[in-house]
Order: sequence, then C-alpha cells, then structure tokens
Amino acid sequence: MRIGSDKKMARRMKLDVSIILQKATELVDEQGLDQLSIGSLAEKLEVRPPSLYNHLDGLHELKQKLAIQGVKKLNEAMLQAAVGRSGDNAIWEISKAYRQFVSTHPGLYDASTRFPDANDSELQQAQESVVQLVVQVLQAYKLKEEMAIHMVRGLRSILHGFTSIEQMGGFGIPLDINESFSILINTFIEGIHAVANNEDISNRS
Repeated sequence: MRIGSDKKMARRMKLDVSIILQKATELVDEQGLDQLSIGSLAEKLEVRPPSLYNHLDGLHELKQKLAIQGVKKLNEAMLQAAVGRSGDNAIWEISKAYRQFVSTHPGLYDASTRFPDANDSELQQAQESVVQLVVQVLQAYKLKEEMAIHMVRGLRSILHGFTSIEQMGGFGIPLDINESFSILINTFIEGIHAVANNEDISNRS
C-alpha cells in the first residue's frame, strides 16, 4: 500500500531525469528495449505514470535520452580501455570493452542504435566522440585520413555485427565464441597492417 501521494513519493526519491534514466536502463537491460513504456517505468519507480511527464515529454524523449546515454557510456568504456595503450593492443582492448559493454548493457546498447531522432545534436556529438576515439587509436598506423575513416567503419561493423548476433544467441554451432572473436579481431588488425604497408609503399614510389 502506498503512503502519501505520488508527489511526496517523487520528492522522497528525489526523482529527476538521472534517476529516471538509471531505472530505465535497468529495465531495458533486464527486459529489452521493446518492453519499455511509460507505464512499466513508472511501476519500477513506484510512481504513477503522470509523474514522469514532469520530467519527460513522453516515450519518444525517453528513448532519445537513453540512446544518448548509451553512446556516451560506450565511449567511456572504450576510452578507459584505450588509456595507456596504442596500436594493436589498443584495438584489442577497445574491442573487448565494446563487447563487454554490450554484454553488460544489452538493452541500453540496443537503445543507442535505435534512436528516434538522428539529427539530435547531443546524440551526434556523442557518436562523433566514439569515432574520434577510434581514429586516435588508429593514428599509430599512420593511415591517410580517408582510409582511417574506412577502418573505423570496418571495426564498427565487425563489433556491432558480432555482438548483435551474440546477444541474439545466433552462434549456434558448438565452437568457442571467444576464439571466433579473437580470430575476427586479429584478422582485422592484420588487414590494417596490410593497408598501412600499401600506403607506405605508395607514398615512397
């Protein structure tokens, strides 16, 4: 039985956007993004749905904020993994951090790839931060700017594809998934070295 009004409950909990996003993240990680609704979130927060409209315009804005938070947290995880590392080791560490993030926050990661508004400046800035982080990691290979972007896209495709299939349980053949991941990243790294060598030869010819 609830004691007091939703207003009192919200005040006692110090309900704000950060608390709402924290609970929304827990909810989508537990149940999946498609199960998120204002009603389900209100139930988790133990408030009535109208209380959430004091902080959000609705589900659309909530999903947009989750997307931004997801991209930012992914960038934080990759940045922390890259600190003090360079070259092949850095690629390995940010790749493992990416995979671990998706495993730990499957719903939040899903939200970060299914945003309602692609033109949101805050979202674009967060996405650009991830790109620039990988570009910085790739500086060790002295690639031309255009080629570096191609490599960023390649690594993103590998990581997103692998982790998405992994989360869906799509790797049904009884082979070690960790070994598959290692082979994939090592192959990508070998490819970077091949591209870097070709560019170096081209520059000297």
